[in-house]
Amino acid sequence: MRRTFTLAKPWAEAYRKSDPSHAWDLQMLVTLTSILPIFLIIALGLALRKGGIPSTEFWNVNDKLVYWVLMPCLMFNKVSLAELNNPNLIPYAITLITGFFVAVAFGVTIAWMNGFKAAQGTSILQGCARNNAFVALALSASLYGPSGFEYAILASAILIPVTNVVMVVLLVLALQPGKRSNLPLAILRDLIRNPHIISITLALAVNQLIGTEIPVLHELTRILGLSALPITLLAVGANLRVKDMAASASALFFSFVGKMMIFPATVLALGLMFSLPPTLLIIAVIYAMSPTAASSYTLARQLGGDAPMMAAIVTLQTLAAVATIPLTLYLLEWVV
Repeated sequence: MRRTFTLAKPWAEAYRKSDPSHAWDLQMLVTLTSILPIFLIIALGLALRKGGIPSTEFWNVNDKLVYWVLMPCLMFNKVSLAELNNPNLIPYAITLITGFFVAVAFGVTIAWMNGFKAAQGTSILQGCARNNAFVALALSASLYGPSGFEYAILASAILIPVTNVVMVVLLVLALQPGKRSNLPLAILRDLIRNPHIISITLALAVNQLIGTEIPVLHELTRILGLSALPITLLAVGANLRVKDMAASASALFFSFVGKMMIFPATVLALGLMFSLPPTLLIIAVIYAMSPTAASSYTLARQLGGDAPMMAAIVTLQTLAAVATIPLTLYLLEWVV
């Protein structure tokens, strides 16, 4: 029997209760009306950048502001106050982490079997396994409100440290073999200065040692965190590079399969096996199939990967998500 979920739109819940026969049609309507504004904001960011508004320098500074200030504040505020004794937290974490490693294994295997060079193979790998947490957070909040947003924040807290470590290790091994002896020190240095990992670590400490709001600090991080998602979505659009989509068709295809099919399918299978609550399972799948992170381009450029191909993968997946995420949510209604 198909289930319906608790939606974040009060008008939708009221209408569904008054006429249960239209519950599924209403579910799809709410899904589409929730998702479309997210991608319209991304499209606006692309249009602003192409129009030179305000300037190219602005978007470069904007990326740094989001990375170093706004998103860490959001992560700290939400994780420090999150309910971490939820009995579903451990299976939720296992589901997401296993899905990530399956996607990594798929990316590595495909790159090796098809004879891609290391630079191209690492771009495929990042395309298969990295997540744009900002898109997942925005979609979860729009669909399921504060509770959905908190579940998505927990997914970020679970996967961000794992993703950073694994990707740095694999890219250095593939692209910079001369630095393998210094790899542990490089990873430690990267973790120590990563603002997202720092904010998550501090948030977990506050959550466990204090367990309540800290006056001024939580209000400060809440206000800054509120601006993180809209500004980040604009930045996602501003960083799209449509001209770079002339990259290898096979590389784009394989990364698409890994990200939009292998990763979410694994998460779905494990989530069903663990009997995760429907809303939690849906959010895990949304997170799994969110397009690959725009920061993948920066990492590829810094470590010697194929940056133009990485830009093409990010662009293709972000544009494709406009169709793939609503379609997946439609199909999931028949499964969970």
